[in-house]
Amino acid sequence: MPLPSIRMPALTAENQSVDDSSETWDLENFRERLTVQVQRLSNRSIEFDLVGVDASIANALRRVMMAEVPTTAVENVFIFTNTSVIADEVLSHRMGMIPLNIDPALMTMRSEELTDRDTVVFRVDIECRRNYDAPEGSTKDSELYINHELLSSHLTWIPQGEQATVFRDKSPAPTNPNIVLAKLRPGQEIRMDLHVAKGYGQDHAKFSPVATASYRILPSITLNPQKPVPPELALKFQRCFSPGVIHVDPVTKAVSVKDARKDTVSREALRHPEFNGRFTQGRVKNHFLFNVESEGPYAPERLLIEALICMRQKIAAIKEAAVALLDEDVEMAES
Repeated sequence: MPLPSIRMPALTAENQSVDDSSETWDLENFRERLTVQVQRLSNRSIEFDLVGVDASIANALRRVMMAEVPTTAVENVFIFTNTSVIADEVLSHRMGMIPLNIDPALMTMRSEELTDRDTVVFRVDIECRRNYDAPEGSTKDSELYINHELLSSHLTWIPQGEQATVFRDKSPAPTNPNIVLAKLRPGQEIRMDLHVAKGYGQDHAKFSPVATASYRILPSITLNPQKPVPPELALKFQRCFSPGVIHVDPVTKAVSVKDARKDTVSREALRHPEFNGRFTQGRVKNHFLFNVESEGPYAPERLLIEALICMRQKIAAIKEAAVALLDEDVEMAES
């Protein structure tokens, strides 16, 4: 699958400036400089560059992805039988943290009366038994016992109302069927019903659609052409940075910057006086390297879009409140 590609602007002095507050903000200029470049994409994670925004915007997107993009999780646990060694409270908590593949767009937020639009039901009914057909002398639990582990795959979806039609394309289930929830031995059993609801990560971590969402600012390394690194110090200079950051020509020993994004900004080279004045190290202030891991129903590339939708809704609410406040001030002034 080819990665989405959007033209990246050249890293000039203009977009490397530390503080752009002195510039007059222009919408067209902002549109021209704003770019997103996907660097890596997998089934569960994405790395992308966000260029042309302020740190406050980048951090707002990160926080919205973690706390305000809605998702689904087990909200209520009704335990009928639990003779395992796991306490009811601990087992309930484990159930709540199971990532589910239920698309939040197909559910509504809970109301006072539960309906098939805001609640999905799972059932667990498992009992451990001894396997009398186990090989003689076996010490493996999987051969000695039947149902020796309660796994996330043991959650059975119980359709309610029209849910069989609503979820016909993808039946509700855990995203990972191999999560171990409890160990069982012969005679132990667990029977319970689980009610799934829609919620936000700001209310509980189980509703967060990401395992992690982080960013760092693109490192910048500039070599001084007027004072180059001497050939005899080239390898030492290279070792001051992370592997792959500095390239040393094997013949001429000339030093060049190969890939500054791999730099961890350790500033090790600054400890050596022989490198003083030979390079400068900093950050490109409007270039952010995001790393996002999805653990819920959202594909990784969809999370940024969902975060932008949430931000637009919040901005619209603020705008509406500001207009209402302005109208109220005008009415008071006229009265």
